[in-house]
Amino acid sequence: MSATIAELLGEDAASLLEHQCQTIPRSRMHVPGPDFLDRVVCHSDRSQRVINNLARLFTHGRLAQTGYVSILPVDQGIEHSGGASFAPNPDYFDPENIVRLAMEGGCNAVASTLGVLGAVSRKFAHRIPFIVKINHNELLTYPNSYDQVLFGSVDRAFDMGAVAVGATIYFGSSESRRQIVEVSAAFERAHDLGMATVLWCYLRNSAFKTDKDYHTSADLTGQANHLGVTLQADIIKQKLATNNGGFTAIKFGKTSPLVYEKLTSDHPIDLCRYQVANCYMGRAGLINSGGASSGASDLADAVKTAVVNKRAGGTGLISGRKAFQRPMADGIELLNRIQDVYLDSNITVA
Repeated sequence: MSATIAELLGEDAASLLEHQCQTIPRSRMHVPGPDFLDRVVCHSDRSQRVINNLARLFTHGRLAQTGYVSILPVDQGIEHSGGASFAPNPDYFDPENIVRLAMEGGCNAVASTLGVLGAVSRKFAHRIPFIVKINHNELLTYPNSYDQVLFGSVDRAFDMGAVAVGATIYFGSSESRRQIVEVSAAFERAHDLGMATVLWCYLRNSAFKTDKDYHTSADLTGQANHLGVTLQADIIKQKLATNNGGFTAIKFGKTSPLVYEKLTSDHPIDLCRYQVANCYMGRAGLINSGGASSGASDLADAVKTAVVNKRAGGTGLISGRKAFQRPMADGIELLNRIQDVYLDSNITVA
């Protein structure tokens, strides 16, 4: 194992690198690997064209042929405003630099908006897989309204040469059922056209904050993942679980004591393992988000998230702000260090 990875993990190194999962054993999981498409996806109802596009995704960049993915997502210009996102590095107001960061950073794909990818599609769509995000939450409406609305069409993404479309559902929100219907129809159309699908399975409800913020609890995010895979998302994007017991704390929905007594523990790898289990035991890949940039600790935080995801049975990391809110050379370095976790054969599924 790279000494750099252990050094970045610091005092958490032994806990994360030596942990053995006693909750849901690895033997019950469909773990990532070079043969993942043949071993798992080819037995589904996905068409050969969808499998071909997934193969493009899984055979590009530094993680090609490993079964893992590293994706650069840059939709924050809409989701968080252009100024908030790109003021730290104004070069990324230009879509070409976004794509170049993904390419030079060795990513499997770049995920961004219809406008960003459309602006440079003829130059780059044949050189790196495109994932076109078709819905967004925008922050110019006053007062702020938190809803995901369609900004683009699946057919337009197909014409652009994208290998996949991405979408977000705010599970738990008052608008979630409309979003479910919209995304379900969009994903069916994408699969008909031969594109893969990636779903941001986020939670949004003020009631999910009580004694702590349960938007990242393993049980609630796990159920969001389960709903997302039911919509036939090929890849699930989820925030890394930081706690548990959302159902019991908020006192709603249905759960089982076994979720907390047998299927999870307080260890971050076990919490993430439950997220993966809700992705049909890994039949749909789980990629965890890299989170906001916090400055000097970004590299260590990203590597820690990657180790947790990989050892839990996840499929990779999708990290944006930590990479593009800094000089390009530094962003490339951060992306490469994340990828090094998945390339290190000594870091295994727990």
